[in-house]
Amino acid sequence: MNEPTVLVADDERGTREGLERALQDRYAVLVAQDGQKALQFLEAQHVDVLITDLKMPGLDGMTLLKRAMTLQKPPVCIVMTAYGSIESAVEAMQAGAYHYLTKPNINLDELELVIQRALGTRLVEAENVNLQEQLDRKFGMKNIIGESVAMHQVFDIVQQVAPTRATVLVSGETGTGKELIAHAIHNLSSRKKGPFIAVHAAALPSALLESEMFGHEKGSFTGAIEQRIGRFELANGGTLFLDEIGELEPQMQVKLLRVLEERAFERVGGQKTIEVDVRLIAATNKDLKKQVAGGKFRDDLFYRLSVVTIGLPPLRERRDDIPLLVSAFLQQCSEDNNKNVTELTPDAMNVLMAYDWPGNVRELRNAIEQMIVLSRSEKLSLRDVPAGIRGGADLTKISVVRNGMTVEEAEKELIVQALKELNGNRTRAAEKIGMSRRTLHRKLKRYGLEEL
Repeated sequence: MNEPTVLVADDERGTREGLERALQDRYAVLVAQDGQKALQFLEAQHVDVLITDLKMPGLDGMTLLKRAMTLQKPPVCIVMTAYGSIESAVEAMQAGAYHYLTKPNINLDELELVIQRALGTRLVEAENVNLQEQLDRKFGMKNIIGESVAMHQVFDIVQQVAPTRATVLVSGETGTGKELIAHAIHNLSSRKKGPFIAVHAAALPSALLESEMFGHEKGSFTGAIEQRIGRFELANGGTLFLDEIGELEPQMQVKLLRVLEERAFERVGGQKTIEVDVRLIAATNKDLKKQVAGGKFRDDLFYRLSVVTIGLPPLRERRDDIPLLVSAFLQQCSEDNNKNVTELTPDAMNVLMAYDWPGNVRELRNAIEQMIVLSRSEKLSLRDVPAGIRGGADLTKISVVRNGMTVEEAEKELIVQALKELNGNRTRAAEKIGMSRRTLHRKLKRYGLEEL
């Protein structure tokens, strides 16, 4: 990966050259003796970090900062002021500066820490924005993260089925994201402006489920003090998501089958037939075929529900998605808990990737949030990983990231090795690594490996 570019703008030669010497071992450093020259650099090439004095003749640092923030990919801005005034610092921060330092006694260790922290935050933001844009553009599924072959197959099915009227059955273990898939289908359909109504069958006693689904008339049973509109009516013109459908009692299975066949029902205690235009998406963590074979689930209902079936893979079968999920959860959970945790050490990531995650994506997110809440550092290490996960990890299941090597560096090495072994065959290399060919092409470009 190319080293980050730092632009130093200061009219004082000593400060300018001193910062250049201090930073040039780790960064590509550009220097400008005034704001106008600095602006020319910014407009001509990408700059990762801008360090600028506020007081400069001609185009001053505050104006330079504001112009820099209007660029399509603005740099992280760190300002310097010889006066240390609260007013100038506050104005700079309001204009978009990441941090400010006071002259002439600039602490180089502090500056290095600020730069590294800013670059780390910007990297996570850029990766998440890039991933988000890809998913929104290709799949319209902004909350679903995954670049593995298994998830791309899921995305393809969602794209194909969403515009249709077909009933969909989403199967998968608890925590794999079945409701997110249902939302994606709804959002990509012509019903997206209509309601999305969810019912979790296992969360409701069987005695109340019929009323919850179809509604009831006043006085139809003890406690029915007023008319109630059911979920099917509420979902009219939209989508009804029925989770844990394998828990339905036989009587409810019969009633649901009728609605699917006739698109009509009566409220509990009512005689009026109500017609609805509802698309049903059902989900289950059970093997409904086995339940049908065992007489626990109606075969006719099963075939009605499974016009299209989408099987979500457990997280242990798409481990290469774990770094992407971790990156997203770090940002989300840090923001939710007012923390600034931006990364994991390689050994911590190794353990997360080697654990089987019986609770799947939901369990991973909960683990990351727990680690962030209890951490006292901006980098999560192995000691931050919950003991149960450390104890349950089997490192023989993954290619361990060696000490001193980041996950990105290990991924780059893995790609190079696969391409060499397969004589440059990108399709077979992508399959070997466990990613789509499109993803491999993007990573080759990112790592500067396009000539391989």
